[in-house]
Order: sequence, then C-alpha cells, then structure tokens
Amino acid sequence: MKPEALRVLHVLDSLAPGGLENGVVNVARRLHGQGFDIHAACLRFRGDFAARMPEPDKVVVMDKTSGFSLKAVRKLRAHMKATGAHLLHSHNLGTLIYAAVATLGGRTLPIVHGEHGQLQRQDLTPKRRWQRRLLFSICRHVHVVSSSVRVNLQSLGLDPQQRIVVTPNGVDAERFSPAEARQELGFAADDQIVGIVGRLVALKRHEMLFDAFTQLSPEFPRLHLLVVGDGGAEREQLIKAMKQHPQAQRIHWVGHQDDLPKYYRVMDLLAAPSEIEGLSNAVLEAMATAVPVLAHSACGNAEVIDDGENGFLSQLHSAEDLATALRAALSDLSELRRRGVAARETVLKRYSMEAMAESYRQLYRFAAA
Repeated sequence: MKPEALRVLHVLDSLAPGGLENGVVNVARRLHGQGFDIHAACLRFRGDFAARMPEPDKVVVMDKTSGFSLKAVRKLRAHMKATGAHLLHSHNLGTLIYAAVATLGGRTLPIVHGEHGQLQRQDLTPKRRWQRRLLFSICRHVHVVSSSVRVNLQSLGLDPQQRIVVTPNGVDAERFSPAEARQELGFAADDQIVGIVGRLVALKRHEMLFDAFTQLSPEFPRLHLLVVGDGGAEREQLIKAMKQHPQAQRIHWVGHQDDLPKYYRVMDLLAAPSEIEGLSNAVLEAMATAVPVLAHSACGNAEVIDDGENGFLSQLHSAEDLATALRAALSDLSELRRRGVAARETVLKRYSMEAMAESYRQLYRFAAA
C-alpha cells in the first residue's frame, strides 16, 4: 500500500512575485507528488506566482484585513482541517504569528518556520525581537537560506539553543542557461549591459545604481541599465527616477517578466547592491546563466561569490563605491566572461534545485515525525 503523502500547508502573505515566493514555488514543484502534497494559504491576496504552483487550485486566500485579523485566523484553522495538513510552513514574522495562533502555539500542528533575509530596521524593535524569540521556541524547526542570516539571528539572541538550520536556495540550471538573446531584445553586440533584478523596494537600492550610472555614463557611452522587476513600496518613486534620469534613454525598465532567462542572457553583469539579503535568487539565476555578479559583501552573497574567481564582492556603502566597483568590472570584458563561466560552474556544483529540494524533504519529514 502506498504511504500517505505528507501534506504541507504554506502560510504566506501572498504569492506575488518575489524571491521568497519564488523559492516556495520551486520547492513545491519539486516535492509535490513525490511523497508530498503541497498547499498554500495566502493571508492577503493570491498573487501571480500562484499560477506556477503545481496545483494552483490548492492556493487559497484568507481575506486578511488591516491590523490583526481574527477572521483570517479562523479561515486558516478551517483550511488546516479541510486539507488535513500534517504541518504548517510559515515565512517571516507576520505569517508565523498567524500560524502560531491558528495552531494554539504549535500544539495542534507542528510549525516549520523560515526567515528569508537578515532582519531590517523595523524588525529590530524590542517588541519584534521578543515576538520572534517567543515564537521561534514553539516551532519544530526554524530554517534560513544562508549562514549569514543564521549569524544575524544568533547575534540578536534569537537562537539560544543553536537550533536554526540552513537550507540554501537552489536554481534550475537547465532553465537558466547561457544563450544569445541580444538581438531579440534590441541591444547591439557592442552594448555593455548591467542588470538589476528584483522588486522595486528600498532594500534593493535601485537609486544607488541610478546614481552610479550617472557617474559612469560619460566614460562608458555604450553602457545601458536593464531593470527587471515590478511591485513594491517604492515603485512609483523609482519609475519617476528612471524617467527623469539624465540618461533615461539608456535605462530600460521592463517590469516583471516570466521569461527571466532571456533577460539575464543579454547582461554582461548583474548588480546586487542590497545590504540585507539572505541568498538572493537573482544572484543564483544570473550565475547559472553565466553572468557574473557584482554584490555587496555584507550579505549571504559572500557564501556563493568568490571575489576574483566567479564574481565581484565589494563594500557598497554609497553610489561612489558602486561606481568604482562597476568601473573596474566593466573595464575588462574578457575577465567578465571568464568569471561568468566560473559562476555557472559554482551553481552547478553547489546550488542545484535538487539539493534544495532534498533539504526541504528532510526538514519536513523530521518536523512531522
């Protein structure tokens, strides 16, 4: 007799495009039907990535209103029962609060909880630190996407028993693979293209990149910026900044794209100036596509990028820092290509999609045991 599938219910704010959400979809697609039955409860709204889930009809919305919503808690409890879930998987503090209340502090169902980036300023208040410390204690497991996130949480006293485990992101290296796409997207062979991929939010530091581009554009007349991504609190502000930039004709905002590999393939370099990241999906996707990455060294990027070998790491505290680092990287195109080849080799060896899926297989089985 075939054993019963382990039913995992993800609790998310939504499945709108983003790195966290992309990770959930990737794991779900690898595990669903392979001994696991994956469901998702979105607190506020469904989001475009719901269509990428293995069974989109297993994504439901809890109709959360502003503030704390008892209605959403009741719907989550009812959905737990309707699905016969064996465990809940929450993501970041907001969803963990709902998972904790709905499961009566983890007593009715075990909770696996994920933290997907280093804590931001708003997460460092005494109240939020206390909430995490308390709620982490009721979780069967807490996982993070990089060692740097674990160190960050430990430095704040949020892992007193050394229980947090690292489950690194992975990337589909068959989908994200090198190919020619410049002609298709209208770029010339001798254009130099720096890309940035992600939601239009402050932590991605798009405006720093725009300011660095202002400094570099006279030196690099064939340099273009390719901005991929949409949504986020700074969306309107950043769109305005792009339109009003003195080199606006060389900044190409293409919004959210389902066919991401095509856009990585035209880049010479991906810029990832974020100060607060776990392990960026965009970094891994670019590297898989043989695009080297210039990243801030304070994030989980330092765990995958070896400066001088497969990419560029630098302390990026200002637009001047970023311009200096970009100038050095863009001055030797043959070296860019060499590091791009090495970047893909790194991903193939260490960050496969199957390795990521296996981490979650073990995590879920231990939590449900």
